[in-house]
Amino acid sequence: MSLIDYNLTVEVGKYTDYSMNRTVPLYLMASYAYYKLDKSIISDISFDSMAKIMLEHWHAIEHIHKDYISEDDLKAGTFLGKYPSMAIGAAEQLVKDLKL
Repeated sequence: MSLIDYNLTVEVGKYTDYSMNRTVPLYLMASYAYYKLDKSIISDISFDSMAKIMLEHWHAIEHIHKDYISEDDLKAGTFLGKYPSMAIGAAEQLVKDLKL
């Protein structure tokens, strides 16, 4: 069960301040938490919606960790690649802070 079950704008906006560029670290953090820590920091529906929105705006998104994610990852709605250490640390800290 994820911590949050609101609509995507509320759920993702809580972490991104509605900046499309900030979806990159959230996508990586959510993936790491889900696939490596077995914890959900956002709902599956919101993760899938975020991936679709990121795909629509992919060429406009600018972030240092964007190269970790491929358009194929977004199309599949999953991420099984390598994670930047910043995303790992942030995901682990968020899971700890939220007591998940």
